[in-house]
Amino acid sequence: MPDPIQILWRPAGFNLDALGTSKLVDVTDGDTPNIRMAIRMLSVDTPETTAGSEGGAERVDDKFTELAQWIEDGKAPVTQAFADHILPRLQTGKAGTLQFTQGKAASAFLEHRIEERTTRPDGSIRKLFMRAADERFDGYGRLLAYVAPSYSWKERQELSRKERATFNLDLVESGHAMTFILYPSIPGELDMPLMLEAAEDAMDAKRGQHAEALFMPAYEYRACEKLYGITKKLVEGEEMSYPDQLAWRSRYCVDMRNRQIHGPEDYMGIAHPYRLWLWPDDVQTAMGALNLIPAPSLVG
Repeated sequence: MPDPIQILWRPAGFNLDALGTSKLVDVTDGDTPNIRMAIRMLSVDTPETTAGSEGGAERVDDKFTELAQWIEDGKAPVTQAFADHILPRLQTGKAGTLQFTQGKAASAFLEHRIEERTTRPDGSIRKLFMRAADERFDGYGRLLAYVAPSYSWKERQELSRKERATFNLDLVESGHAMTFILYPSIPGELDMPLMLEAAEDAMDAKRGQHAEALFMPAYEYRACEKLYGITKKLVEGEEMSYPDQLAWRSRYCVDMRNRQIHGPEDYMGIAHPYRLWLWPDDVQTAMGALNLIPAPSLVG
């Protein structure tokens, strides 16, 4: 039996990607098992497929139609500006189906693009190159990273920055992903112009999601799902504190063109490519680091 010890501690951290159920790929040596884990691609956001099926998406259609009526009736905790923006999208009657369909299209595009760009002329397969953010993992234990084919040194000398672009950039250029740049994980000064140019081109050419005028970016769709749940409780008479009523939205938004920071329900006036998102806890730091200017609506 071991002797008693005086050094006891609880390590900081969290479970990564449900490791208890992750797939074991192989074992390199006695202390190095290689597992399969998820990567959350940085600075991009593709439509959600969380509805699970076409039937599930149709049920979301019905919920969002109900949410639209609650908003019209003044029962949802939203500003008038946000109501004016979101109602046309909810009232199509197909917001859930459109999100699911676009999400499946984004998955198919990425799968094809990865196969296309990682296959060498001789048929052999390239490995992947990944660059992680300063903050390594998200709240779900997924690695936060930019992902690209792994090119040799010689190949990198012959390819332009755009030709060896990340799959993150490919998704934006195809229109299957919106830019979703979240402070402090901001693309570098050489990569940001490529990202914004790709987003502008996709928007102008109406590629991917942009083909539908009333589409919802995935972050907007997720917010509406939360808003539906909160409003349903209020309609059913449940008591909720004011902060709990507003828990469906939390991120502030900065217009990258003029450094103005806007409140969580005032992002709509900023063109899609130029939205930089901030968590409330990061606002103070970002204000100084990026020399941000509060929008008039924040200072009354």
